[in-house]
Amino acid sequence: MAPAARTLAEVDQDHWRPSVNPWLIALSVIVPTFMEVLDTSIANVALDHIAGSMSASYSQATWVLTSYLISNAVVLPLSAWLGNRFQRKRFLLACIFIFTTSSLFCGLSVNLPMLLFMRVIQGIGGGALAPISQAIMMESFPARQQGAAQALFGLGVVVAPVVGPILGGWLTDSYSWRWIFYINIPVGLFAIWAIQKTVEDPPWVVNSEPGPLDATGFVALSLWLGCQEVFLDKGQEDDWFSSKFISWPCLL
Repeated sequence: MAPAARTLAEVDQDHWRPSVNPWLIALSVIVPTFMEVLDTSIANVALDHIAGSMSASYSQATWVLTSYLISNAVVLPLSAWLGNRFQRKRFLLACIFIFTTSSLFCGLSVNLPMLLFMRVIQGIGGGALAPISQAIMMESFPARQQGAAQALFGLGVVVAPVVGPILGGWLTDSYSWRWIFYINIPVGLFAIWAIQKTVEDPPWVVNSEPGPLDATGFVALSLWLGCQEVFLDKGQEDDWFSSKFISWPCLL
């Protein structure tokens, strides 16, 4: 029996190679991923300063972390569809722009509601950075080099949470808590420039059809992820199931 005909995407995947050195592409996409993962931990040490500056309690200030993590988790499962719908390079650049711009407004926030709103926008921009960056990197390398590329990518993801509290504490003590957000601006601008110069979409991405979005499933998944994030992040503060505010998200 003759073997089944190979699809055009499979043929393209065997022969296509980026015009730029793939290691430069890897370094370009690691920068926004490092920046996004850094932001999950850099604000932890500044919560007391944020609370004092915004005339809020420490418990209220912890929503600076929770709001970011919720919006981040909601966007994450949608990143593959959006990457195929708008093409990965364009979508990645848009996410970095949203993340960088919202970082500026986080630093300029005059009250806690404004800061929380901008953190939600920042999480929306940052949620897709890691998966889209990793997809671009893996498609840029031949199969024999993908293990080494993954190790480099993993190094950036592992180092960022370690550096976050140290850098956040130094910036807060030496300057202001607002600089934990301002520091993203030059990094984001550099990432946009580097990705614009190095990254290109492979032909199977350019010609792909994303298919319809399961809106009902996405809303249900977003609601579940948001509720579970609130339950896990706020449960200890409110004594877990003794609080109705914590019990209901868990049941959902």
